[in-house]
Amino acid sequence: MTKIARVGVDTSKSVFQLHGVDEAEKVVLLRKLRRREFLAFFGKLEPTAIGLEACGGSHCWARELQALGHEVVLIPPQYVKAYVARGKNDAADAAAICEAMSRPRIRQRLVPIKSAEQTAAQMMLAIREGLVKRRTQLGNTIRGHAAEFGLVTAKGIDKIEPLLALIADDAAMPALAKEMFAVLGQEFIELRARTARIDKRLKAFHGGNELTRRLATIPGVGPIGACLLATRITNPHGFRSGRMCAAWMGLTPKDHSTAGKQRLGGITRAGDESLRAVLVSGATAYIQQVKRGRTQPSPWLARLLARKEPKPAAIALANKTARIAWKLMTSGQSYDRGHAAALTVAVA
Repeated sequence: MTKIARVGVDTSKSVFQLHGVDEAEKVVLLRKLRRREFLAFFGKLEPTAIGLEACGGSHCWARELQALGHEVVLIPPQYVKAYVARGKNDAADAAAICEAMSRPRIRQRLVPIKSAEQTAAQMMLAIREGLVKRRTQLGNTIRGHAAEFGLVTAKGIDKIEPLLALIADDAAMPALAKEMFAVLGQEFIELRARTARIDKRLKAFHGGNELTRRLATIPGVGPIGACLLATRITNPHGFRSGRMCAAWMGLTPKDHSTAGKQRLGGITRAGDESLRAVLVSGATAYIQQVKRGRTQPSPWLARLLARKEPKPAAIALANKTARIAWKLMTSGQSYDRGHAAALTVAVA
């Protein structure tokens, strides 16, 4: 059999399409496998380069193939689409993956393969995010229905249970409405309890992880932001600089320049939405503390706040936070608050 240089694999729930080429770029492998046949086939194949689209289940398959001695790369789907010749089918997708993995520019944008432990940590954070969203949605539902009966309360998730108690004691409330509010209230209490259990597990994970503890020392980064940074950026050395890392998160301006005219728009919103949102929220909270006089800003942030509105300033601060986080992750250093304080005193 001709030696295979690389294989592109289009995965699905039960059918896997293979497209392999040799050193001369000649197609030498076109095959469709069932799920149960996949690992057995590659177990008999001598070690080669294999490309997969980064999607659900791809990290697990990548780990299995690596254990068999193969070199595996995960390619973002948006970079594969450009190499689909015509039409949309499994064979065309596998050929496009095989083509994309040979391109030097694409190989600079590969998705790092996550370990089982990293996948479990991401799962914990994703479940917590989903619970918080459902809790907020349910709280808003309770507020909306209560307003129909003339009952309103202050903002805050902690005001929902007192509102439910007020509804239960309202003699003018119809019995049917009280019964429905009781159903919503029970679900709300259960969601709060589940979220509290996840938060407890998150704190334990954070406390036992040296990297997240170092990242949490950055102003505007808390345990959740530190855990997101540590689990989503699995290979910080894959970025050439902190700017590249911030751009991957979508915290840099969108460039639409032509003919020598520079046109910069808002942030690109690329990368991980949850990570970007947490960094921006942390930066916004930190700026609020600065405006209230509760903390002393760095000279850079003080100059920024003097000429920018709070929201653009928060985006810029989140960008800077991402760069600092990248530096700490690649160097193993800790954030030096004393150095920042010394700079502030010197400028003042």
